[in-house]
Amino acid sequence: MNNNKKKINMSSLKRVFRFLYKSYPKLLVLVVVCIVISSITAAVPAIFQQQVLADIKTFTISGDWTAASKVIIPKVLILVAMYVVSLISITVYTQLMAKITQGFLNKLRVQLFEKMQNLPIRYFDTNKHGDIMSKYTNDIDAIRQLVSQALPTILRAGVIIISVLVIMIYYSLMLTAIVVCGVTIMLVVSKKVAGGSTRFFRKRQASIGRTEAYVQEMMNGQKVIKVFNREDECTEEFERINETLYHDSFKANAYANILGPIIGNIGNVLYVSLALIGGVLLLYTVPNVGLSCITLGGLGVLTIDVVIPFLNMTKQFTGNVNQVSQQVNSIAMAVAGADRIFSLMDSEVEVDDGYVTLVNAEIDEDGNVKEVDYRTGTWAWKHPHSDGTLTYTPLKGDVRMVEVDFSYVEGKQVLRNVSVFAEPGQKVAFVGATGAGKTTITNLFNRFYDIEDGKIRYDGININKIKKSDLRRSMGLVLQDTNLFTGTVAENIRYGKLDATDEEVKAAAVLAGADDFICRLPQGYDTMLTNNGENLSQGQRQLLAIARAAVSNPPVMILDEATSSIDTHTEQIVQRGMDKLMEGRKVFVIAHRLSTVQNSDVIMVLEKGEIIERGSHEKLIADKGTYYQLYTGAFELE
Repeated sequence: MNNNKKKINMSSLKRVFRFLYKSYPKLLVLVVVCIVISSITAAVPAIFQQQVLADIKTFTISGDWTAASKVIIPKVLILVAMYVVSLISITVYTQLMAKITQGFLNKLRVQLFEKMQNLPIRYFDTNKHGDIMSKYTNDIDAIRQLVSQALPTILRAGVIIISVLVIMIYYSLMLTAIVVCGVTIMLVVSKKVAGGSTRFFRKRQASIGRTEAYVQEMMNGQKVIKVFNREDECTEEFERINETLYHDSFKANAYANILGPIIGNIGNVLYVSLALIGGVLLLYTVPNVGLSCITLGGLGVLTIDVVIPFLNMTKQFTGNVNQVSQQVNSIAMAVAGADRIFSLMDSEVEVDDGYVTLVNAEIDEDGNVKEVDYRTGTWAWKHPHSDGTLTYTPLKGDVRMVEVDFSYVEGKQVLRNVSVFAEPGQKVAFVGATGAGKTTITNLFNRFYDIEDGKIRYDGININKIKKSDLRRSMGLVLQDTNLFTGTVAENIRYGKLDATDEEVKAAAVLAGADDFICRLPQGYDTMLTNNGENLSQGQRQLLAIARAAVSNPPVMILDEATSSIDTHTEQIVQRGMDKLMEGRKVFVIAHRLSTVQNSDVIMVLEKGEIIERGSHEKLIADKGTYYQLYTGAFELE
């Protein structure tokens, strides 16, 4: 077994500490000061106990109790004052830690979410969404326990341990040596047990992520599960995944739960052993060696006023060592969570080396383009050059693909030597069997993935030079799988253009053929949608997606099976709106239903990543090739 798996990943722990300190440097210093004050005041009573016992022994011999009260009472009052200071310090640092912890987690979640927004589509295609969600919940919560509980406990216990050890050494080196031997045994056992605990806590966090990912997948697929009567099979698979989670959790908690009793009992044995040894040393009046001998001048014998406080200090010492060892489990969980969080944060972001941007523009009668700082409805590409000059190219939507090769996975080519030529205002359709590469082409237009070879030009500009956000802003995209967000119908349509007026939202809905059903909803455009619009039909949801693309008013539209979930009657309504939407725009249509592409200017037939036919519907029918066979044999490709 690899011993490295047993060790806590210190690099992840250091990153958490750096981020924590960077978030609240001044408050953390104040917290540390308060913890140190409360810890020292917790250790000091042992000194007062020894002094009071020594005073009592002295005055017992002399019998002058009137004088004793004048000596003992001030010391008791000082001790009470120290406890009050300790209480204030504890109150202050606990309240500050609550603020620091929640603020820190808030910043960590924001940073995690910001990083996620900059990750490429490939990351989400290759990682389960439930597992990603688990990083925001379970893994963040593990770090919360570290920051809010483990760190203050370890710091406070550490200061107490050091303070008590110094006091022990001051009073008796012999008794201190006995305590150190016992604590050494405690640390060895703690290290051994904590190694297994760390390993299984790391496995447990990963198992939680897999479990949540599976549950989410099953929730999304409930209709399919019930249609095919796969409830039993899904339950069996969940039991297998859950059994792994149970095993990892059981092992982690078994190690964690056994550590406390073991350390506690070693401490009890040490306490009893010290009491017996101290009694023997008192019985034989053995000389005492400690730093006090130097301050008091010469060796003395071990006395009862040293042994009794020493027993209390031993209990305090071992108790705090036990507290520190108990926090190893929280540290292990936090590091496991931090490893998973940082694995996302360290993932390669979407590369965007584009420098050509989209700007508002005005074009005069001579065709000269002028950049303006207000919305005109006219757009232009702002192209800075190496010599410091700027050129402006009007946005027309002229997208061209030249001899493009592409693979999702190295060695498995999806597109081979694909070229797409079309003029602005033309409607281009891609047809072909599943896996032929239709959706891949549109993914490359948006630069969701980058090509391996060839060129893609947009208005004559290589799209690699165009800033991705501006490139995507110039294109409207309607996917087969519709995503609606929690909010009103109007807000979901306005997602395509956040500053769209109510009139623009309604016009887009009318254009897409969605206004009729929206007006029949309980609150019309103010109807609240939740859980991806589950209170709407699939066709209605897709109409809203089309309206969302329409309100953005882009020069290029990409329709990936945009009408696949709409019935024939609704499709005719939508088609009329789509025809209006397509006027003056270049439109790329991906379709399995061939009836939706007959009026396209150019139809391209793909097979195994290559374009094997291209032309109008009439031309392809006349050629009697693959398209003709598809059209005459079946209207559906799947």
